[in-house]
Amino acid sequence: MSESNRTRYVIIGTGNRCEMYINAILGDHADVAELVALADTNPGRASYYQDVIEQTYGEKTESFDPAALTGFITEENVDRVIITSPDFTHADLVCEALEAGADVVVEKPLTVNAAAAERIADTVERTGREVIVTFNYRYSPRNTALKAAIADGLIGRVTSIDFSWVLDTVHGADYFRRWHRIKENSGGLLVHKSSHHFDLVNWWLSDVPERVYAAGGLKFYGADNAAERGIAAHERGTREDSAADPFALDLRSDERLEGLYLKNEEHDGYRRDQDVFAPGITIEDNLALTVNYSRGAVLSYSLNAHSPWEGYRVAVNGTEGRLELDVVERAAVLPAAGGAPVDPSVTEDGHDNPLRASGERLVLQRHWEEAHELEIINGEGAHGGGDKLLLADIFRGPGEDPYGRPAGLVDGIQAIAVGICGNESLLRGQVVHVDDVELGLDAASNAGRVRAAAL
Repeated sequence: MSESNRTRYVIIGTGNRCEMYINAILGDHADVAELVALADTNPGRASYYQDVIEQTYGEKTESFDPAALTGFITEENVDRVIITSPDFTHADLVCEALEAGADVVVEKPLTVNAAAAERIADTVERTGREVIVTFNYRYSPRNTALKAAIADGLIGRVTSIDFSWVLDTVHGADYFRRWHRIKENSGGLLVHKSSHHFDLVNWWLSDVPERVYAAGGLKFYGADNAAERGIAAHERGTREDSAADPFALDLRSDERLEGLYLKNEEHDGYRRDQDVFAPGITIEDNLALTVNYSRGAVLSYSLNAHSPWEGYRVAVNGTEGRLELDVVERAAVLPAAGGAPVDPSVTEDGHDNPLRASGERLVLQRHWEEAHELEIINGEGAHGGGDKLLLADIFRGPGEDPYGRPAGLVDGIQAIAVGICGNESLLRGQVVHVDDVELGLDAASNAGRVRAAAL
């Protein structure tokens, strides 16, 4: 801790996600947090946010190459490292930061494969440092309301969950343009995206997954599917005829994307606007899983990444009734919906078609009773005010929380365990037992017990 009693932070990875942390440190939590520096392998993107910080907050912020992380942590007395870089870089950065004496806050997913998860857990156990994984969906009021209803026993003992998540042709398509499209980089959507959803189920049930069976494939995006439907693939979305292509992302259409990515391609050659129908995609866009939990509940999960609308539906069956959570985050993707591929969960959707209107509803129906709606109390800001609560827990420390929303290393590993086992199941065509995959859960649990005792 610095002499000013403010925790000293560096942020590694200056893509879209880092801005939330920058604003939190320099805004609401400036009295307890200090932003020491930004780091990125692309100096142009780091420079972009340095300019944003100076223009917004009137402060100058240092930047450095992530390759110099250990020296920077020790020389600058860094207390915590926030990692918002691509998923495949997490393990190296997490472990190096821990070894150098800093705690870590890492965006989900923790990492992309079992070996990397085990390595992180072993490093945490050896160093005694802390890793926080940011599962912001836990803080969304609608998801907390479902957690509360289950915990209060409103449907008795949970027997099964049906969970369907659909990503639309704006948001979902975007995973097939970026580094996520290569499974080695992201673990596929089962790890990168679905770890959010599996964490919700683990948290709702207060339980852990035991067995996973998965099926799915690349059925809409990619070169083969495009050829079958007579769609011509392009090198990239930023081109003269992009306006006629609903799947093209023209980086010039959005000032932020242009400033962050298009103008900085010279540094590393990274293209943010690859064509979703080009060759080389190795992740799936349609997925279905069956997951058995240790206390008997069964999860049926599906993910589709080319839906005409975005949202999710959860049905929780219990011995005394059923809970249903329906969420529509974007009711339709119309031709005018082009531009920046924004996650609709953090934006306003103006569609009001009565057949599918944006909104949320949590319904309880107990055996022998009529259905009735349970109240969801939203706050201000993204994800119904959930991001604000998450950031307060990160920067000020979690207070008393009856819902247990703050997530640590064990939670992070359990969330990716389903996706990692799901990927293995896709390869083998068989059920995969979580205990048969070395994920470092014993080391992570032991480290958590030691840290809790020390506190």
